[in-house]
Amino acid sequence: MNTALPTRPGAIGVFDSGYGGLTILSRIREHLPAYDYVYLGDNARTPYGTRSFEIVYEFTLQAVNRLFEMGCHLVILACNTASAKALRSIQQNDLPHIDPSRRVLGVIRPTAERIGALTRTRHVGVLATAGTIKSESYVLEIRKLHPDITVTGEACPLWVPLVENNEFDKPGADYFVRQHIDRLLAKDPDIDAIILGCTHYPLLYHKIRAFTPSHIAVIPQGDYVAESLRDYLHRHPEMDARCTRRGTCRFFTTESVEKFRESASIFLDCPIDVASIELE
Repeated sequence: MNTALPTRPGAIGVFDSGYGGLTILSRIREHLPAYDYVYLGDNARTPYGTRSFEIVYEFTLQAVNRLFEMGCHLVILACNTASAKALRSIQQNDLPHIDPSRRVLGVIRPTAERIGALTRTRHVGVLATAGTIKSESYVLEIRKLHPDITVTGEACPLWVPLVENNEFDKPGADYFVRQHIDRLLAKDPDIDAIILGCTHYPLLYHKIRAFTPSHIAVIPQGDYVAESLRDYLHRHPEMDARCTRRGTCRFFTTESVEKFRESASIFLDCPIDVASIELE
């Protein structure tokens, strides 16, 4: 165990490569408002979706270590790319040396656990970044839990820039949204449930819904991640006791504070205080 880490109770850490994790954070806070949270966005080095497994792992581990140093005993990787490319290595290889009592959880498994009840045809689609699709993390997680489900992925590389440039609700986004939905359904016409495998995509939900046949369920992750976290804390009272409850939330970014505050307003409907932080 790293004795330099704080041992007193602390906030729940939430990490994302940029802003998308704010959609997860907002759902977690709605379900679990009493807890304290620290959100860390690595905005200076985003996007992660096109980076190698090695780089995503390195950056994610730096963020996890920083959140541990800030007093977090539990960290949520509110980023599909980090969950796909770094979570397993951190859980299996790093936590035993950093502090075996600390935990890092991701956003892929909670959705994979629930998808079995959301599909009748047993054909599921995943819309995500190129990195998440290439990792096949959804395929592997869903196959472990539901071997009878066929999973088909479609990478949507322009969707994150559409959101972060505040173009997600403009008519110009229609072409790019429709294009990828059509491609996904052309690969497997039997799909009856589509997972939004990127935390930015809930902001495109209304357009995705508009271009997706009505019999197909469109599934954001936020509520499932929040429900899974609540269940996890219930099942692990020793971790629950290490999470403070004052209803606070602090925000940190590796980029410009002003830029983060401005862009975060796309994802959150309230003003925030944010501080700058470095990762290494």
